[in-house]
Amino acid sequence: MFGSEQRKARILFGLSDVFLTALAFALAYQIRLWLRLDLEFNIPTDVKALLLGFVCLTCVWMGFSLNVYGKLDSARTRVILTDSFKQSAYAGLALVVFVYALKLQTSRAFLMIFVLLECLFFIGFRMGARNFVQVVRREFGVLRYVLIVGVGERAQRLARHLEQYYDQGLRILGFMKTAAESAPETMRFERTYRVFPVTDLSLILRKQVVDEVFFAVESERLASLEEIFLVCDEEGVCSRLAVDYFPHINSRVTLEKLDQTPLLTFSAAPDDEVLLLAKRAIDIAIAFSAICLLSPLLALVAILIKLTSPGPVIFKQVRCGLNGRKFTFYKFRSMVLDAEYRMNEVAHLNPKQIVTKIPNDPRLTRIGKWLRKFSIDELPQLFNVLKGDMSLVGPRPAIPSEVAQYKRWQRRRLRMRPGLTCLWAVRGRDKIDFETWMRMDMQYIDNWSLGLDARILLLTIPQVLTGKGAS
Repeated sequence: MFGSEQRKARILFGLSDVFLTALAFALAYQIRLWLRLDLEFNIPTDVKALLLGFVCLTCVWMGFSLNVYGKLDSARTRVILTDSFKQSAYAGLALVVFVYALKLQTSRAFLMIFVLLECLFFIGFRMGARNFVQVVRREFGVLRYVLIVGVGERAQRLARHLEQYYDQGLRILGFMKTAAESAPETMRFERTYRVFPVTDLSLILRKQVVDEVFFAVESERLASLEEIFLVCDEEGVCSRLAVDYFPHINSRVTLEKLDQTPLLTFSAAPDDEVLLLAKRAIDIAIAFSAICLLSPLLALVAILIKLTSPGPVIFKQVRCGLNGRKFTFYKFRSMVLDAEYRMNEVAHLNPKQIVTKIPNDPRLTRIGKWLRKFSIDELPQLFNVLKGDMSLVGPRPAIPSEVAQYKRWQRRRLRMRPGLTCLWAVRGRDKIDFETWMRMDMQYIDNWSLGLDARILLLTIPQVLTGKGAS
């Protein structure tokens, strides 16, 4: 499915969840009234509107975060059941926290009934929608007719892929061979298609309906097709260029414009400026709030460090940030003053490659091992977040000497602003090996979203509080 169609489907399914959530909320409210339990139940209209608005937003947000809406029309029954339960459970948990945080008067029975009904409505609707969407596409969908320019391996690969969407109304009218290509009069895959000379394009556009023209030719032949592109442009026909010259790239491909110059852009890291701006705004808000709330703890830790060992309170080190930019990295000092000079004494204790992670490091101070265990030594990095050197969530900032040893594919982790926590922190922390750590960072970059950031932050909290996985 095209990305534009996926976005439209996600929006429609998101709106359906708003309706189902509101329906479950209203029905749960009536059921609780009918139950006539010992405690009197009545929620004021303004509070009811607040709760409904919050749970609708939370539910849709969880739907996008869990990628529920991207697979509803093709998901298996087990996936639908699992996703529906997770989404309704998370939304219900958020509602409970919201109710108790604001000290609102409500009913536990009402909340339980609401979550149960919401889950059942989600399952019922999605089981039906899975089949209904396919029937609508097959019986009532608008047919879309396309031509493929090119007859080589790239064009044939594209045709096989497009044939998979036949039931969704996509019809291949045929192939168009360029002057440099040779091909038989017909080409057969699941169906048989005629092959036309590319010079016949204007005539075909006049004689029959053509919605889109796909160009799937070798890159060196694109310049010779300028006239064909102009024909499509003048006729107003949508043209699509198959940019699969580099089949193994991880980059997202977008089209940008520099004044009047179109630029085909390959981005190997998130590049949505609006979402990245939102991420930065969230970083600033949370970091500033955390510094204010934790200021007594920060002061106490500073005093303890000063009293228990000689040396500065803050340890400073040069690290690599976004795209390799150098910045000064802050931590509470957890080691003795000459720790870096004594590295040779403990190098043999390091079980990892490239990075230094020594379990029970003898250079740790008395208080330092506790600061490390509960990640309290990392708190000064909230100031790095405020400065813009770091983010709350992202690949951990590396030392330049470590970066110099990276393999080429590992350097892609520098293409995103480093963070306080990331996937590795919630899946083992210091217990995972270096290769797995790097691959988790790539997984984060390739699947980044604000929802993923939120999940990582929430999962990091219990890891830090329990000191699990820290060395």
